Amino acid sequence: MGDSSILKPGTIVGFCNPLLDMTVVGDQNLLDKYGLKNNNAILAEEKHMPLYEELMKNKNIEYTAGGSAQNSLRVAQWILEKPNVAVFFGAVGQDKYSEILKLKANNEGVDVKYQYSTEKPTGTCAVIVTNNGKDRSLCANLSAAETFTEDHLDVPENKAIIENAKFYLVTGFFLQVNVKAVQKLAKIAFERKCPFLFNMSAPFIYQFYMDSVMSIFRYVNIVVGNDEEAKAFSEGQKWNLDNIEEIACKLSTFEVENDRYRLVIITQGDKQVLVAKG
Repeated sequence: MGDSSILKPGTIVGFCNPLLDMTVVGDQNLLDKYGLKNNNAILAEEKHMPLYEELMKNKNIEYTAGGSAQNSLRVAQWILEKPNVAVFFGAVGQDKYSEILKLKANNEGVDVKYQYSTEKPTGTCAVIVTNNGKDRSLCANLSAAETFTEDHLDVPENKAIIENAKFYLVTGFFLQVNVKAVQKLAKIAFERKCPFLFNMSAPFIYQFYMDSVMSIFRYVNIVVGNDEEAKAFSEGQKWNLDNIEEIACKLSTFEVENDRYRLVIITQGDKQVLVAKG
């Protein structure tokens, strides 16, 4: 991967919920007003809807192409410095926000193959940065992102990209939207002997969607998450482990498909990153 000259368009494919990130610098009062916590990610409820209008009135608001996997692919493109190596899939609305999303992603080298919904508007994510940039709270209104259907994977152009990719990235967030699509992608990656990457996303995934996670976990070759997500996984599996190093090690050997490997990468805020394999 170090030599970008050998990378072809579509080498990396990612699947998640495309959201227009609305980022502002906030404070504890803003978090408390909407019941939000630092370093946490939640799905918006009705009580959070005024938050987006409030953020849009902030003159220092920043709009970026967001959503977990789309953000990861933006970083990959920044490192690789070669356009369209990464291709992102997800559902958006037919509106000005999806136009902004596509423009922002393309400007950073990410090719996008959005599925367009006529029923719902493009999803948005409130990103509130606090503690001098050290902490952030995410509140996602998925909207059109929830409408993704697996037949979008079978569109001839999309199918060709997916079947020729070398790396596959999915997220816990995307599992809650369309588990069948993720299962299909996991099997494609497995059959092609290509790395299947899984972003753990948020603790609530392992409280409410563990069955969906376990339906694809044996195919996962690389897990990326933070310490709170790792603890939530451990609690969901009733491992009775509190030590993050022990949890990371167990994640690296838990339900691994025969003759496959798993690399686990766990961040801990400003502490050391943990890496476990086998």
